[in-house]
Amino acid sequence: MADPNIRKKIVDTCRKLNRLHLNQGTSGNISVRFDDDFLITPSGVDYDSMLPSDIVEMDFEGGYRGTRIPSSEWRLHHDILRTHRDVYAVIHTHSMFCTTLAIHGLSIPAMHYMVAVAGGNDIPCVPYAPPTTQALSDAVLPTLAKRKACLMAHHGVVVTGATLKKTLALLIEVETLAAQYWRTLQIGTPPLLSEQDMRKVHEIMKTYGKKKSRKLHRM
Repeated sequence: MADPNIRKKIVDTCRKLNRLHLNQGTSGNISVRFDDDFLITPSGVDYDSMLPSDIVEMDFEGGYRGTRIPSSEWRLHHDILRTHRDVYAVIHTHSMFCTTLAIHGLSIPAMHYMVAVAGGNDIPCVPYAPPTTQALSDAVLPTLAKRKACLMAHHGVVVTGATLKKTLALLIEVETLAAQYWRTLQIGTPPLLSEQDMRKVHEIMKTYGKKKSRKLHRM
């Protein structure tokens, strides 16, 4: 039996998605690795009424246990967690600005240095594949080998992380970047940072927020 505290954290995160307007209705889903299995939100349950006991435990053979059936996008979560062992949590939503860009098949380019938080010089949009299908997983998996997040054409966004808290934080940042990019497109095609600029950003982010000596150095 999975730790009830993990189940509660999933439910709390689901409700936070709604409060932050990152999800609508029952469209989003969350999964978290647990021992040799994983936990995932149930299919068709409104977040405001969801209980920790509604969270479904699945194994990597596709079996599940619980009072509910798993999210219809369970295959996407299953394949990401099975393939990328460093991933602890996966969040998928139809957040407004990410989905707006995804409908147009637009990736988020290096128009702002924070694009680097997703692991590269852009946040790609993978080609359309029908929801809930193996084809969707097959489209997403290669991209997430090099990124922590991607958009899915005519669908939404998926983000991954080492903890549930970090995964939510990344989703918030990706949605913010999507909103910024959408707004810049109202003015015109924005100027982009160069590969050299982005290399420097990636170097800075390797130590950002980590404990350092008290002595500060001039840049």
